[in-house]
Amino acid sequence: MPVRIPPIQCLLTFEALARLRSVTQTAEELCVTPSAVSHRVKQLEQIIGTKLFGRADFSLTVEGVEYLAHVREGLDMLQRFPSSAASSGKRKLRLAVTPTFARSILIPRLRQFTEAYPEIDITLQVSIPLLDVVAEDADLIIRFGTGRYADMEHVCLTKDEVTPLASPAFVREHGPFELAQDLEGEPLLRSPLEPWRTWFAAQGLDWPEPLEGSQFNDIGLMCDCAAAGMGVALARLKLAQPWLEHGALVRLGHSDAFTRNIPSPHAHYLCWRTGMMERWECVAFADWLKASLA
Repeated sequence: MPVRIPPIQCLLTFEALARLRSVTQTAEELCVTPSAVSHRVKQLEQIIGTKLFGRADFSLTVEGVEYLAHVREGLDMLQRFPSSAASSGKRKLRLAVTPTFARSILIPRLRQFTEAYPEIDITLQVSIPLLDVVAEDADLIIRFGTGRYADMEHVCLTKDEVTPLASPAFVREHGPFELAQDLEGEPLLRSPLEPWRTWFAAQGLDWPEPLEGSQFNDIGLMCDCAAAGMGVALARLKLAQPWLEHGALVRLGHSDAFTRNIPSPHAHYLCWRTGMMERWECVAFADWLKASLA
């Protein structure tokens, strides 16, 4: 018995409804009536012999998730062919990455990936930590936060430790720093990404979170300003490694208060939408990144 291939309009409707989760929006995108959307989905389910949507909110069944990955891959191939990318076998991988993670951790290692997978072209886009502002079309997203991401599947990439850092000139001018209390009255650079209360509590200080001083939503910018002598930054050691290696930033002193590293309450996570790991280029990058950071 010959295999019955679903009509292309059924596949397009299924993909759009799975993405938009709204019959009305799907109908508007495809320029058809809502009843046509419902009819096409039912027709597709009858042809392939399985239910694709589980509930009224159009969440996918397990079979629907698997089938969606195959449908998107097939539609993507049809859309791109014939093209130079298809002819050369190149696959596109779009990454949304937090800025300092990209500069300090990913980019120094990225050549290893491109050499291992020359058939994959990477597009890097910036995401904003904690606010989770990312490009809608990103295939994989590196987020920084608590790891509570109900909207996406995710895996922890790397945890880090924090310690106060400043420029050598700042330490010479304002030091010596022997006790944690020696930071009282010093300009403390602030960031919601790395609250000072984490370090204060570990040092047994009941100081409140600083309310004054320069504030940054990017750890790299904060490290640059600390290196310029603007104050003391509470920085994650892995992200601050380039500044430490070049001597632009140093620890404040040699006492336990400034040599003991304190675990950061946040971490970096690799996130993806359901079904994205059906694409081999996504799996290849995820496996490589986890191994590279191990």
